[in-house]
Amino acid sequence: MAGTCLAELPDFYKKVSRVTWLVKNMDRSIQGWSTLGLSDVHERSEITFDAQYRGKPVSIGARMVTGSLGNLTVDMLQPEEGDNAFTAFLTQHGDGVFSIVHEVATRGEMTKEIERMRGLGVGVLQQMKVDSGPITLTFFDTEAKGKYVLGLIYWPGGAPPAGAPGKISHIAFVARQAEAVSAFWQKLGFPGMPKAHASPREDSRYHGKALWLDFDVCWQRHTQFTYEWIIPPADPPNLYADFLKTHGEGVQHLGVPVDDLEQSIAEYQKLGYTVAQSGAWGDTGKKGSGRYAYIDTDSIGGIIAELIRAVK
Repeated sequence: MAGTCLAELPDFYKKVSRVTWLVKNMDRSIQGWSTLGLSDVHERSEITFDAQYRGKPVSIGARMVTGSLGNLTVDMLQPEEGDNAFTAFLTQHGDGVFSIVHEVATRGEMTKEIERMRGLGVGVLQQMKVDSGPITLTFFDTEAKGKYVLGLIYWPGGAPPAGAPGKISHIAFVARQAEAVSAFWQKLGFPGMPKAHASPREDSRYHGKALWLDFDVCWQRHTQFTYEWIIPPADPPNLYADFLKTHGEGVQHLGVPVDDLEQSIAEYQKLGYTVAQSGAWGDTGKKGSGRYAYIDTDSIGGIIAELIRAVK
């Protein structure tokens, strides 16, 4: 499945600039994630995007908050009602990460990439400007086959940098199968998704009960964040299958490395968030092993926080 890329990938895809995160209740999401580490929060209560949605002009009103989860910049949007890509996503998936966005240096670079994508059979889903200004966002129509919306941003002079390094290690997706998704991204020039198999473990837990789960997992490593792709079975009940039922395919969790897993779990529990699933990998306690705990943060934005403690 790794294969050879079928198109040349522009260098700007090697770094994630930000994610576009859509929510129905901004107050609840910002309050929740601010207690979990969202910092440098800037809000615009009323923002208007002059946009083209599937080739038709639209005006998108929204409430927008920008912040940093350490090294990941988050643009959180609560869109007003209307016919646009944001409301369509919320209707289909509920709260969640809509797009992973990469920064281009010039408008010409963005135009060139739109033309490259069009030649590969991928059109523009939505393009928009912030308050009719120079900042331009392009979202490609990649979700159906690629399971997330690929985005570009042009910000004259460069977008503000993200916060401190190390808060987020990886972005994880849940999908129903891997081969077609891998082939789609390879066609566009992205690396394929080598597949491995995770065997059941006796130390896995689902809502505190023993979990005997095996599943396939794939990886892409072309940005500063590793992309993890999880392909779960429907049974036994597990958190990945729960996500598919509630939200469909897409970004399911963000990986958060911690120094002390038990202490970090306790801190989340004090804030009212419980462990939904947990487990380990490798030979416990030895180099290359580790433990993880998925914290049930779905209610504050449709995304799970995965606490990770690796033995190095």
